[in-house]
Amino acid sequence: MTVDVKEYIRTIADFPKEGIMFRDVTTLFGDPRGFRAAIDQMLHPWAGQSIEKVAGLEARGFILGGAVAHQLSIGFVPVRKKGKLPHRTISESYALEYGEAVMEIHEDAVQPGEKVLVVDDLIATGGTAIAGVKLLERLGAQIAGCAFLVDLPDLGGTAKLRAMGIAVNSLCAFEGD
Repeated sequence: MTVDVKEYIRTIADFPKEGIMFRDVTTLFGDPRGFRAAIDQMLHPWAGQSIEKVAGLEARGFILGGAVAHQLSIGFVPVRKKGKLPHRTISESYALEYGEAVMEIHEDAVQPGEKVLVVDDLIATGGTAIAGVKLLERLGAQIAGCAFLVDLPDLGGTAKLRAMGIAVNSLCAFEGD
């Protein structure tokens, strides 16, 4: 029987500001059955592919991506906010609701031609995921796809990734924002 991971995700109204329904995945992370089911289900669509690395998007993507990489016995690559990585990096800017943010990756994080799965907890507008994909592609990686726990389809991020030719899989969706 398949576990419905949506049942493990807590919704907090009006966080971080009024009108926002925050999807809190820490309740899923804290439950051994829910967390294990989520990792297993995140892996399933990519079974049989020769994925060589998992790239986790800061910050909750580190938790999920690390667990996925462990299950696949492959390496993990952090994609971080600007200024957090200690070695030489490349960066990619992306738009936020009010301004701009920058993601970075070590310039030697992947080798040209390596097949990489991008992992994060949630896809909303797609800015962070698209920045991560662009960074990896600039290093010569082949993007196997993107895996998320939660999709907020009304915000359009999944559609943007698919329009770029990226395969996307999410374990559950919440309508609205």
